[in-house]
Amino acid sequence: MRKIVPVGITKKKVSGMTRAHSKGRGTIGRTGEIVRRTRETNIVVRINLDGEGKSSVRTGIGFFDHMLETLARHGQMDVKVEAQGDLRVDDHHTVEDVGLCLGKAVLDALGDKKGIHRFGWALCPMDEALARAAVDLSGRPFCVFETVVDLECVETLQGESVPEFFKAFAAGSKATLHIDLLRGENTHHAVEAVFKSFARALHQAVGRNWESETIPSTKGVL
Repeated sequence: MRKIVPVGITKKKVSGMTRAHSKGRGTIGRTGEIVRRTRETNIVVRINLDGEGKSSVRTGIGFFDHMLETLARHGQMDVKVEAQGDLRVDDHHTVEDVGLCLGKAVLDALGDKKGIHRFGWALCPMDEALARAAVDLSGRPFCVFETVVDLECVETLQGESVPEFFKAFAAGSKATLHIDLLRGENTHHAVEAVFKSFARALHQAVGRNWESETIPSTKGVL
């Protein structure tokens, strides 16, 4: 029987943000926390990469909340997001900053990245829509988002804010991310297919490789 080791949390201040990161590598509890306060947004993000897909999300943007809940469920991670933003302007700052904080929380939770798979990819349909995502937790932030669908507004989430979320996530997590929306007609279906494919790819990339405790890089660092 594998011994379960409780994971402690420590916090430190970094450039106006509060970070929490996990110590040790037990079977549960790779956790991260980010607090970001600016004149545009006030955000708290907590994540457990080894969770059960539970979520508690409040951003003031209904469909965006639904997508973050989808990310948690299909990524099999526990996610809590509390965000207040300048929605009187538009949703851009809130969506972008949540993506940045979520990426930073994932980066903190991964620690030194020993024993992870590093790479992940997925192809997910949502009715007529089809999306593909590939993730490399490389330490090199880069995002390519290509779509054959003109993303329109879904409820109060602007279609053009969707790529900005993933660009911000890539920057925060220092990951290489490729997302391709291959086909679709309904924007709701298209965006949901994107988030589901990303969730599955991320779950695979952060997953533990129990056959190796090394850093998955010839450089010895990620």
